[in-house]
Amino acid sequence: MTRKKVIIIGAAGRDFHNFNTYFRDNEEYEVVAFTAAQIPDIDGRMYPASLAGDLYPNGIPIESEADLVKIIKEKNVEFCVFAYSDVTYNKVMSINADVNAAGASFMLLGPEHTMVKSTKPLISVCAIRTGVGKSQTTRKVIEHLMEKGLKVVAIRHPMPYGDLAKQKVQRFAKIEDLEYHKCTIEEMEEYEPHIIRGNVIYAGVDYEAILRAAENDPDGCDVVVWDGGNNDFSFYHSDLYITLMDPLRPGHELFYYPGGINVRLSDVLIINKIDSASPEGIQTTRENAEALNPTATVIDAASPIRVDDPSLIRGKRVLVVEDGPTLTHGGMKIGAGTVAAKKYGAAELIDPRPFLKGKLAETFEIYPGIGTLLPAMGYSDQQLADLEATINATDCDAVVIGTPIDLSRIINIKHPYTRVYYDLQCIGEPTLKNVIEEFVEKM
Repeated sequence: MTRKKVIIIGAAGRDFHNFNTYFRDNEEYEVVAFTAAQIPDIDGRMYPASLAGDLYPNGIPIESEADLVKIIKEKNVEFCVFAYSDVTYNKVMSINADVNAAGASFMLLGPEHTMVKSTKPLISVCAIRTGVGKSQTTRKVIEHLMEKGLKVVAIRHPMPYGDLAKQKVQRFAKIEDLEYHKCTIEEMEEYEPHIIRGNVIYAGVDYEAILRAAENDPDGCDVVVWDGGNNDFSFYHSDLYITLMDPLRPGHELFYYPGGINVRLSDVLIINKIDSASPEGIQTTRENAEALNPTATVIDAASPIRVDDPSLIRGKRVLVVEDGPTLTHGGMKIGAGTVAAKKYGAAELIDPRPFLKGKLAETFEIYPGIGTLLPAMGYSDQQLADLEATINATDCDAVVIGTPIDLSRIINIKHPYTRVYYDLQCIGEPTLKNVIEEFVEKM
């Protein structure tokens, strides 16, 4: 039998999971390449033979998405599988048009072909866009479960930007593990808050192997919590599916892939940020939630802001550093740092663009809508050095750090700075605590 040739169009996450769960041992198909987008400097690698399985003794090349059409024609590819998240339906179908015009068919794998079943009760926390509040919601879910005396292990959506073979299964239980695994800023932003709160978190590349390791964690595991990334749908069959909705971006649940899948799959929809959104945005989001999933429980929530030292903001000219993905492919014009700067009376938000160094200038060329905020880009040592140099070169009185990690731990910030903190706060009834109590009783 001649195997059908396939390209998986990805961004170092969902693409590898789709391969592992659907294509790795499937003799009907031959995956000739992955393509990479969204994240800088992740093409030009190989998906290693040690992860690719017996059908791929030489591994699989990872190419730039810019070369997609050329590879289709050169390799006589029959199918292209779209496998990354937080993109408009228009973008998905535009890529479909390129694929079809080049002579291949276009494929989207759904939950039933890619979800893995856990032996433990499992809760998934997902979203309609990146930057809506999944991380603090996941932390709150875990807090409520731990209050019940349960041992909780978190699994985070993949961010494997380094040595893929070494990143097959990663366990993070102490701060030193971040350095051991050579984590990027994006990874630290997701893992560090879990570690500080005393729960173990797993990530990596092979998410069935990761799940089995989490279920058998040496510190014990009663419940697994999937901490989603971007607006991807869960890699796992879920006993409780929670999706965050964003009234600061009303209507995005109707137009962004695959966030609309999350809304439809969910048992619980959380409308977050009602403390900073307009009444019209909240109402639109609520109406769309009802239209897409009328049986879901809907929770109203806020993400109140606090800082270490408000005096470093009040009346000062501040540089605001925000979570990178939220500003880049998330498309947000405001983050926790911006909210804090306004709340505590900053005199001015300093534009970092005149002071950009190295690869950060490239980021602003790719995402010109970022504006007067600085994304905490740190996917490589060079980007980290450029971030430090840009912050220190900026003419400001103080720096407001809106990322979830202690940025000063990994770069030397010469200006006075203050960190921003934010946690999920449910408004009215029902609450997330109610939902978790019902889940514990049921399971």
